[in-house]
Amino acid sequence: MVLYTAPFPNSCLSALHAVSWALIFPCYWLLDRLVASFIPIACQKRQRADDPCYLQLLCTVLFAPVYLALLVASLPFAFVGFLLWSPLQSARRPYIYSRLEDKGPAGGAALLSEWKGTGPGKSFCFATANLCLLPDSLARLNNVFNTQARAKEIGQRIRNGASRPQIKIYIDSPTNTSISAASFSSLVSPQGSDGVARAVPGSIKRTASVEYKGDSGHHSSDEAANGPASGDPAEGGSLEDACIVRIGGEDGGRPPEADDSASGGQARNGASGGSRGQTPNHSQRDGDSGSLGSPSASRESLVKARDGGSGEPGATNSKLPYKASGVKKAAARKRRHPDEAFDHEVSAFFPANLDFLCLQEVFDKRAAAKLKAQLHGYFEYILYDVGVYGCQGCCSFKCLNSGLFFASRYPIMDVAYHCYPNGRGSDGLASKGALFLKVQVGSTPQDQRIVGYISCTHLHALPEDSAIRCEQLDLLQDWLADFRKSTSSSSTANPEELVAFDVVCGDFNFDNCSSDDKLEQQHSLFTHYKDPCRLGPGEEKSWAIGTMLDTDNLYDEDVCTPDNLQKVLETEEGRREYLAFPTSKSPGAGQKGRKDLLKGNGRRIDYMLYAEEGLCPDWKAEVEEFSFITQLSGLTDHLPVAMRLMVSAGEEEA
Repeated sequence: MVLYTAPFPNSCLSALHAVSWALIFPCYWLLDRLVASFIPIACQKRQRADDPCYLQLLCTVLFAPVYLALLVASLPFAFVGFLLWSPLQSARRPYIYSRLEDKGPAGGAALLSEWKGTGPGKSFCFATANLCLLPDSLARLNNVFNTQARAKEIGQRIRNGASRPQIKIYIDSPTNTSISAASFSSLVSPQGSDGVARAVPGSIKRTASVEYKGDSGHHSSDEAANGPASGDPAEGGSLEDACIVRIGGEDGGRPPEADDSASGGQARNGASGGSRGQTPNHSQRDGDSGSLGSPSASRESLVKARDGGSGEPGATNSKLPYKASGVKKAAARKRRHPDEAFDHEVSAFFPANLDFLCLQEVFDKRAAAKLKAQLHGYFEYILYDVGVYGCQGCCSFKCLNSGLFFASRYPIMDVAYHCYPNGRGSDGLASKGALFLKVQVGSTPQDQRIVGYISCTHLHALPEDSAIRCEQLDLLQDWLADFRKSTSSSSTANPEELVAFDVVCGDFNFDNCSSDDKLEQQHSLFTHYKDPCRLGPGEEKSWAIGTMLDTDNLYDEDVCTPDNLQKVLETEEGRREYLAFPTSKSPGAGQKGRKDLLKGNGRRIDYMLYAEEGLCPDWKAEVEEFSFITQLSGLTDHLPVAMRLMVSAGEEEA
């Protein structure tokens, strides 16, 4: 299948579209700014209440008349542009495909040679998130603002979190056999001078709490954001010395003596980077720059941890003083229920070696371009601006695209998009739908392609429209079955392709604990696809938490950083305070006053499902890790979720 790299089939139509949008954009921008100036976010409301002479209020009074006058002046140009823009949408393609070729060891072509369908199996990591990248006036209704800056910051945080090496730390204890959280919340991978991320040969000491040796626990903010100078020993040199991380026993928290023996650790290369991957991901706060648990931990901190702070490759220190870093705190956060076959956690970071990223509500075109530019520092293949505009394809006029966005480290083979025809109300103005993708993840020694299917969707949002969401789930299943049938080049007698996984994810806009969502909870989709967080209709697993944040408290000090939000969500009191719960139909019952009466841990409306059937015969897919991610705290009103899926041949494992 030919993937569309431009929105229109020829340059003439592209030029006409550029002219029409140039005429429309001033009116669009001025209207957005005018409306946004009258919609304050929660912290602005508090500041306005505390200070009647608040500067923002003064700016609104001064600039609103200017915006209005310019808006009126731009209306004739916008009208002409709209007359030109609208008929062009019938020729517009439903997505734009972007590839930034990476010939390094983390590039898509190199990844295909890693797995031949034999051996112990292969793990693939998926993440999904709703980013609320709407025009600023609409985003403010969800208590988020500055869409363009948020898009850039979100891209940086995702890239920095995903480009860490995957480090698995096993705790040597008779009572705890889980993998520590360091497999998700691990160190930033050091970058070589050629721009390629280097794997860190880890040597992990098996004890009970993670310890970290640094020179002083803090580095300059410039180093934390951008990494050290090019003369750093990590640049281009071998990392044969071990990066030692301690795990201590449960003996009152006293740090045992460190030794320099190597055991049990492993690290995998997570990304290619160079100039594309070295940008700051958030403002520095206390403990950020020096902690390995920080999303902005620098390459220099890794080298100093390994070299004992001397800056010389051979100066390995055999004594590692105790430091209560973010990694130590994370080590106790990973949980494995006695009856659970996989690890789960609330993580302050996106998982290491993230392979596939599915996003929703990337509606703003300029924000999508900024997000794409940041994510191309890690993901080689990206699909954005997915959806239709105008009246083509769907019943009602569409002002916004679908908001779907997809990024992958593996090559994309086939793509299909369908718009839900039954959206109504405010949801009917966006071309919400489903994006179906087929990716190649390997090849067998017999040159059979190993492929996977990923479906990303965003369902109808209005809470009272359960029937509409059920219809959309029916359409989702039908479209997915047609997509698999139309893109399959295999037959039972001649299997040219082996299916490794089939994943469905996205914002479903219903949860598994609300009595109002019973219709969706019992949908047949959940019989064909497995939800790792769900026991059955209306019954969640005890560790599952909601993914919708209480928008009134997004900027509270207790939750304004990834680490703070992670700590809060690990307590029942924190979840009841900062997660959204089902709305009550009883009059006068506010959210804060009724949370004590609610069961569950909040509204989990962002789903990650996987199929156990329809894969290659004798192969099986099993969840290895599942996480709720706080790294985008303060940037969106949803918690991203991630799942690591292990695909293996059943016969070999038996």
